[in-house]
Amino acid sequence: MAAPFTPRLILVAGAAAALALPALAQETVVLLDPITLRALDADGSAADRGASQYVAAAELERARMGDLKDLFTGIASVSVGGAIPVAQKIFINGVDMLNLSVTVDGVEQNNRAFHHVSANAIDPGLLKFVRVDAGVAAADAGPHAVAGAVVMETVDAADILEDGRSFGGNVRLSYGDNGRTFGRAATLAGQMGGFEWLGYLKSATGDDYQAGGGQTIRGSAADLQSVLLKLAHETPGGHRIELSGQRLRDDTLRPYRANIGHIEGGAPLPELRRYDTTRSSWSLSYENTQAGGLWDPRFVIGRSESRVHVDQPTVMPPYVSKGDSDTFSAKLENRFHLSDANSVTAGIDWYDRSSTYSDPFGGLDENARNIGLYAQARLEPVERLDLSFGLRWDRQDFTGTSGWKDTNSGFSGNASLAYGLTDALVLRAGASTVFGGIAIEDNYIFNGAWDYDTLRPARARNYTLGFDYEAGDLRLDGELFLTQVDNARGGTYRGIENFDFESRGYNLGLGYGWNGGYLRASISDSRVSVNGNPASSYEALDFGAPLGRVFSIEAQHTPQGSAFTYGGSIEAAAKYDRIEGDSDRTIPGYAVLNLFAEYAPEQVEALVLRAEVANLFDKDYADRATYGGDYATVTPLREPGRTFSLVATKRF
Repeated sequence: MAAPFTPRLILVAGAAAALALPALAQETVVLLDPITLRALDADGSAADRGASQYVAAAELERARMGDLKDLFTGIASVSVGGAIPVAQKIFINGVDMLNLSVTVDGVEQNNRAFHHVSANAIDPGLLKFVRVDAGVAAADAGPHAVAGAVVMETVDAADILEDGRSFGGNVRLSYGDNGRTFGRAATLAGQMGGFEWLGYLKSATGDDYQAGGGQTIRGSAADLQSVLLKLAHETPGGHRIELSGQRLRDDTLRPYRANIGHIEGGAPLPELRRYDTTRSSWSLSYENTQAGGLWDPRFVIGRSESRVHVDQPTVMPPYVSKGDSDTFSAKLENRFHLSDANSVTAGIDWYDRSSTYSDPFGGLDENARNIGLYAQARLEPVERLDLSFGLRWDRQDFTGTSGWKDTNSGFSGNASLAYGLTDALVLRAGASTVFGGIAIEDNYIFNGAWDYDTLRPARARNYTLGFDYEAGDLRLDGELFLTQVDNARGGTYRGIENFDFESRGYNLGLGYGWNGGYLRASISDSRVSVNGNPASSYEALDFGAPLGRVFSIEAQHTPQGSAFTYGGSIEAAAKYDRIEGDSDRTIPGYAVLNLFAEYAPEQVEALVLRAEVANLFDKDYADRATYGGDYATVTPLREPGRTFSLVATKRF
């Protein structure tokens, strides 16, 4: 029998291995180092970014032909469960991303959908920047950032074009033997006379994959199409206007409950049904890339839409139920640069969010409108001390399925500080209280007979206490976190309820660089409760998940003078041996090893070939963030077994 998995031992072993590697030169390869992405954040050194996690450049690059699980592999505090893109749900410090403010190119995203599918599906191939603000979020992060914020930005022409080039692009081809998945993607970009344009297309198709041990997972075949179009103009004075639009579609047979393998008992149901899901977003923005002083405005307006249409073959064919959600939002803000290290950002934001369910018998909808005023100060009053504090006020008008209306308003405040105790050690802390408003419910459980009179707006409290240590090529960080949400909206088709939700735990991280390589490792331990009691995955549904200890490690190395890069990753979770609430079994632990090699031949300029084996030992497992592992009657959606894949990237 294999020895029980112990993440702390692996973390210590990884740290020891990193410390034992010789530093052959002063130069460090930083592709896996999130510091390089932090540097792209204008507020990356601010106190309110102390607990933020950045997806590293190498993680972004290697996830381009993959999915969200690939994107966040290196960050243990961000867990992605669901195995297939349409069902992947994201949890941050144990909290469902439904409870965070999510923006793409500055536009508020729809963060509500049918509970069996993902509310935040996005193609990693579109992205150039991803930041996760867990817990405490700044006032300018957006309204109702109950448990933090996620910020994503899509690629620009400047990210594609080499210096001095007016036209260029890249082509990617990929093939994975498990499911015979074929991916192809192309990006073209150009610029002339201050004008820029970019076009991106991607398609991934295949067959059902096999889980570890050989079981074929019906309804898991890849069938995804993605597109991004961008136009921009920037004057010599830095005035930049940008128009961006993106669309992602997945339309094929999926498990009847797309995020669950099988549930024992109940009425007989077909194994598969068709899910036609579409997610789209567009934005129009203005900024001055050369602005400074007291006038540095930015304006963003846009719309995001989510369409989940499901064939119901057992009721009265043809029967299609439709869940449509959209958010129209805008933001106008100005940054007052008081000095190089001190600034105040103030602005106004607004959204109009609606969600509709319809089927052959009729339709129902909910709507929420919100206007917010905010200001966030980021200051360095004395050497080694960074402060960040902000305030926002929101007013929300909510309309329920029955026509019930209510208006609520509230203040939100946050404060963070970071103090350099020594040149190497920084101590940090943060706290926030957040007006959460009334969340729009999952439209697939809408009921026109709901009684809304007991519904109250949510109020959250977040706390973090942590440290950062950096000595040469070694980096260590960690924090304790606590998120408490009062009056979080929950319920079922039968009725509406308010719940009190909590997630608490700790995160630890390690980074170590040497000449030609880098190692990144982290561990996250979270516990969730609902109404003061430890919660099962069903009781915590839409709030969080019982994750326990989750671990990740990544490493890469390019030998000096070599055209090859070698690396790998471990994704793991400890056994969750607490039977919470109405659950009836523990959740087994797992450890999965992935290895890769990349080759950039000198004979062919800008060509990179990558070979990878994922789940090398063919582990039969469900990711810890996948629903239902704590129930004996639920078969969770299993992850792919051993998969050999090839990726070819050619830039021109």
